[in-house]
Formats: sequence, structure tokens, C-alpha cells
Amino acid sequence: MQNLKIENQNFKEGLEELSQIVKYVRIFGVPEQNFKIDLSIARGLDYYTGTVYETFLNDHREIGSICSGGRYENLAEYYTDKKLPGIGISIGLTRLFYILNELKLIKCDQKSIAKVLIIPMQEDKAFAIEVANSLRKNKINTEIYLNDKKLKAKLKYADKLNIPYIIIIGEDEIKTKLIKLKNMETGIEKEIKFEENIEWDKIF
Repeated sequence: MQNLKIENQNFKEGLEELSQIVKYVRIFGVPEQNFKIDLSIARGLDYYTGTVYETFLNDHREIGSICSGGRYENLAEYYTDKKLPGIGISIGLTRLFYILNELKLIKCDQKSIAKVLIIPMQEDKAFAIEVANSLRKNKINTEIYLNDKKLKAKLKYADKLNIPYIIIIGEDEIKTKLIKLKNMETGIEKEIKFEENIEWDKIF
């Protein structure tokens, strides 16, 4: 490749940058079999200006790249009048944790961190969001079910993820501000008057 006559200046600079990267990868002690140069990779052509890279798990390439990124020389100029070089990566945590869990390299004691699932039954989600914000303000992990499915499917979702409490918000709950907190294990419901400064810790 060094013997080729290359007229394109950008291509020359790209090869020089790539050579530097390979040099430092080797200095860091990364084994040769763990990386390879692939000039066919293209990512984010609207802002990447240099070398791009993708990382795969050798035995699970079917899930795609789990870590990707590259150099974007001019991206900062969209937000500042300064010219700042940049390089970055993004990690596909969902893909990575899926494989780690499948390989039993991590232990998940809980299927969901949510303590409460709010199920809105109306198109207007404003009151459901208000209740969720109140719960979260009191440090209670809360999820809002936003998929347009039947109630049975929504309850099945809560049961599948072992979410201990649900709140169903329909037209009556929006009008009266009276909500019912249901314990999914015992089936017991508590009727609660929703107020601005409700003390949720005294209810659970």
C-alpha cells in the first residue's frame, strides 16, 4: 500500500491516522488476532471525519457491534464557535448485558427495578405522568406502561417482571384524583387520594 501513488489528500491523511492508531493498539499490547483493519466500514458520514471502529464479541457476531465510534473533527462547531477535535464511542449496553446474562457471567436478582407500574387507560397520559413524577420524587422506582394493548396484556407484563405494585388510571381516577394501589402478590388494593405533597413512604 505504501508504494501506491495516492493523489487524494484526505485519503493520505486517513491512512496516516490509521497507521498511528494501529501503532498505539500494538503498543497497548492488544494481540494481533484481536483486531483487523476493514476499510469497508462506514459510519455517520455526516459527521465522522477520520478513523471509525466497531467492536464485536467473537462468538456472538450475530448481535452486531457492541462498541462503536470514531473521530469527528468538526462536530463541536455545531454548538460553539471554537474548533475542537473530538473522538468518542458508544456502548450497546442492552446487547452486552443480554450476552453476559445468557453466559451467566452476571446475576440478576430482579427482572425490573420498578416498584410500581402505572397503567394509563386513557389517551391523555398527563395525570399518569403526574403520579409517576410524585412517586419518583419520593425515591420510588416507577414505570409507566405506554404500549397500546389490552388491560390483560398490561397486567401480564407487570406479573412477568415481578413488579410488586400497579396503579390503573382511567377516566374516573382522572376526575376524582382517587387512585388504587394494588399489591400484585396479595391482590389487596388501597384507595389513595392523590395530592400534591402525598407522602408515599407512609402508604407502602
